[in-house]
Amino acid sequence: MEGSSFGAGRAGAGFDPVEFLKQPQTILRILSWVFSIVVFGSIINEGYINIRTPEIHCIYNSNDGACNYAISIGLIAFFACVFFLFLDIYFPQISSVKDRKRAVLLDMGFSGIWSFMWFVCFCFLANQWQVTEKVPEVDQAADAARAGIAFSFFSILSWVALTFKAMQRYRLGTDMSLFATDQFATAPSTGYPGYPTGSGIENTETYQSPPFTENVDPSLKGYQVPSY
Repeated sequence: MEGSSFGAGRAGAGFDPVEFLKQPQTILRILSWVFSIVVFGSIINEGYINIRTPEIHCIYNSNDGACNYAISIGLIAFFACVFFLFLDIYFPQISSVKDRKRAVLLDMGFSGIWSFMWFVCFCFLANQWQVTEKVPEVDQAADAARAGIAFSFFSILSWVALTFKAMQRYRLGTDMSLFATDQFATAPSTGYPGYPTGSGIENTETYQSPPFTENVDPSLKGYQVPSY
C-alpha cells in the first residue's frame, strides 16, 4: 500500500466502521472469536457426562486433560481476539513507527503460536474421541464432542490466515514519505546555490589615474631651479 506504515495510513485519519468490518483481517478475527466460543462452550455445556459412576468425566475417553486443554485454549483465544480487534481499531492512530512494528510483531507471533496450539488441540481431541467407548451416555453428547473437534480444525485455518495477514503487514514496512516535511527539497540531488560570479572579463575603464600623478604646467618646461 503506497503511503502507508505497516498497512495503515498516516496517524490521525478518521475511523470508518464499515470499511473496518470489510477488511479480511477483521473478518478472520471475528470468525476465530466465534470458533473459540463453539469449542469451549460445547465442552463446558455437554462435554462432561456420567458414565457408570456418579462422578462426571470428560466425554473424550474420560480424559479430563483433553477437555481442560480445549477449554483453556478456547478461552484464551476468545480474549485474544477481543484484544486484537481493539488493537486493530486503534492501530491507525499510532504515530510511532516502532510501536506499529511491535504491534504487528505481537500479532504475528501470537497468531503463529495459537495456530500450533489449535493444531495440538485438534489432534488431542480427535485421538481421544476415536478411543472413546460408545455407550448411550456418550451418544447423547456426541454432537458436542464432534463440534469441539470440527471447530478446533476451523480455528487452525483461521489463525494460520491471521498469521499470514500479519506477515504481509510486516513486509509492507513503512513508507518514509509519510514523515517527510516541507522543509526539505523535493529533489535530494539539488545543491546549494553558489555565489554570483562575474563574466570573467575585466573592464579597463573602471580603473582611474593614480591619485598622486602631477600635472606639469607647459610654460615651466625647461626652467631650472637656481642653485645657491
